Amino acid sequence: MMKGLKKWRLFSLLAVLTVFLAGCGQEELSTLLPAGQVGKDQFNLLLLSSGIMLLVIIVVVTIYLVALVRFRRSKLGEDHIPEQVEGSHKLELVWTIIPILLILLLAVPTVYYTYKLGDVAAMGAVDEDGNAENLVVDVTAKLYWWEFEYPDLGIVTAQELVVPMDEKVYFNLLAADVKHSFWIPAVGGKLDTNVENVNKFYLVFEKDSQDLKDGVFYGKCAELCGPSHALMDFKVKTMPRPEFDQWVTAMQNTAENQVVANQDGQEVFQQSCIGCHATSGVGESGAQGPNLATFGDRNRVAGFLDHTDEKLVEWIRDTQEHKPGNKMPSFDKNQISDAEMDALVEYLMGLSVE
Repeated sequence: MMKGLKKWRLFSLLAVLTVFLAGCGQEELSTLLPAGQVGKDQFNLLLLSSGIMLLVIIVVVTIYLVALVRFRRSKLGEDHIPEQVEGSHKLELVWTIIPILLILLLAVPTVYYTYKLGDVAAMGAVDEDGNAENLVVDVTAKLYWWEFEYPDLGIVTAQELVVPMDEKVYFNLLAADVKHSFWIPAVGGKLDTNVENVNKFYLVFEKDSQDLKDGVFYGKCAELCGPSHALMDFKVKTMPRPEFDQWVTAMQNTAENQVVANQDGQEVFQQSCIGCHATSGVGESGAQGPNLATFGDRNRVAGFLDHTDEKLVEWIRDTQEHKPGNKMPSFDKNQISDAEMDALVEYLMGLSVE
């Protein structure tokens, strides 16, 4: 009796947890709260497939319960044998035609959306003056960070993707080392980034990220790529087109007019960091380390640490402790003194275009 009660308690607890967890979700991260047309299309497919599966489960369970109750031994006796329907053409047609119809019901919209979401014919469209009509972003996945190049705008950034709202943004996906996977759960995706070929697709961003908790959508690497795979995040800032154009102009101006917050820190940077990192947003992809032109505007250090002076110091002092397998070297006090570190941190935190 007690065992039965314990089982029912456990079942009740799991049922309650299921109800509560079903209401959980963060707008910046949840696929169940789509913030773009692609995400909505994929969510509708999820609802359709879940509905079909639920229908099948209900029918099977109903038949099982009816048989269990109607033909129970205590009601019909030991020797009762139900009517045998083996070889019934009607039943065979029913359990053959119905699954085919259900498969078609799922297959037709799936194939439609697969081709729709894979249509990148407009990626290279240009107007009468030869200017690109659509925004194209070249995404390069690296161990363990992301690089975003805007080839038609002549700018490049890292760790934070900035895009305009309410228009198609086209992506060229490539990996620099091993296979990764580009995914923005709340907006849509995901698609692999390969070393040997370029994958292409588009997304539509319909919600201003400024209204979100952290001011960004969260992107993930969705392909196991090494010991720090779980820490390979990136952030997405969405904004109206006029604000995006202002951001582009500010990025283009970093080539000449970037304000230096700490001159001593800039000297330390040039001695220790300039070989891998750029501080100008103007350029092309292919750098050994992330572009730092917008470092002061980010909300994370190394993609996942709090964006504070203390965490930045911890990261520079011991990069492998925080993100094993990454390619950035650590700098001890013999290489960068505490005073130099303070100046470097102030300089990096001052790199901003916003």
